[in-house]
Amino acid sequence: MTRLPVMRTHPEPPPLHSWLDERGAVAAELAMAVPALLLVLSLLVAGGRLWFARTTVVEAANTAARAASLARSGGEASASGRDAGEQSLTTAGLRCATRSVSMDTAAFSVPVGTPATIRSVVRCEVFLSDLLLPVIPGSVHLAAEGSSALDTYRTRS
Repeated sequence: MTRLPVMRTHPEPPPLHSWLDERGAVAAELAMAVPALLLVLSLLVAGGRLWFARTTVVEAANTAARAASLARSGGEASASGRDAGEQSLTTAGLRCATRSVSMDTAAFSVPVGTPATIRSVVRCEVFLSDLLLPVIPGSVHLAAEGSSALDTYRTRS
């Protein structure tokens, strides 16, 4: 009687010494993966910071224009618009290296009964150099324009 070979359904486990040959593989994999993960994390932080800065600058421009449109004269509009824009940037906690709020109050010279618009421009330079990413510039200049309608039938001076 001949004996048939036994078919095994499970592969044989590797010899015990084979895993010893892979010592340090995890450390090498981590050494390659950690810098890539830190780069991705830094890019996410930079993107979030830019989104926050752009949103804040746009909001400050709209706030400045709205505050200026409520004033009674061009001089008062310029002052209150600048103050409101600066206060909006400060309240949001946005740190700008340089920032400016400029107002266009030419709408106050338009005759009563004629629609007119107050405009504001807010500029801010946001530093990104503290992120230490080679692909991102050291700072980004942001600018936004806001506008608000001046009351058509209100006295202007």
